[in-house]
Amino acid sequence: MDQRTVIGSRSQVSESDFLSRVYGWMSIGLGVSALASFWLMAQPELLKAIVLNRVLFFGLIIAEIALVIWLSAQAVRMSVPLATSLFLGYSFLNGLTLTPIFLVYTNVSIYSTFAITAGTFFFFSVYGMTTKKDLTSIGGLMAMGLIGVIIASVVNIFLKSTMLYWISTFVGIAVFLGLTAWDTQKLKAIHATGFESVEMQKKVAILGALTLYLDFINLFILLLRLFGKRRN
Repeated sequence: MDQRTVIGSRSQVSESDFLSRVYGWMSIGLGVSALASFWLMAQPELLKAIVLNRVLFFGLIIAEIALVIWLSAQAVRMSVPLATSLFLGYSFLNGLTLTPIFLVYTNVSIYSTFAITAGTFFFFSVYGMTTKKDLTSIGGLMAMGLIGVIIASVVNIFLKSTMLYWISTFVGIAVFLGLTAWDTQKLKAIHATGFESVEMQKKVAILGALTLYLDFINLFILLLRLFGKRRN
């Protein structure tokens, strides 16, 4: 038997095992974000500093954006421990910057919206996993829609249009539902091609977890606009 075939077979795991690893890391990322938020809520002085100090708050946002771009672009070239640490670090930072949500919306509405997000995400992820339809064209359309939503959101910072706010919300929800199905299907396709090593397999699982984590978090934030009940 060809040596390369042996190496390939050793690095290949079943689709269910690979996807379980991806969802496992995604769940860990969400857990780290939740713990970061709860920790910050228990630090009133630090929370106050982050909320009131725009330089500090936007500094954290810039740091997490830089971190997610670096990880997305370089994950396959990193060591597994470094990729894992960056993913967990990003999840922690994201948890800090999402904490002000707890000051705006009631805890009950946050928990109920999280449950709605989890159920909706699960449905569309399973669809992407099981459908025979090629979602590539839909994924491309969703990517363009995402750019539109980002532009509209930035413009609305200055316009403060209620209509544009709700349009971008509903379009954004549709975009991230489509991306969830597409990203899941892409992970299946990546698994089908095989991995050159066990290490590469682990790094791709981290990268896949990051992608689905982003889909979930953004969907949660958008659904919170619909179902979240603001504090009085």
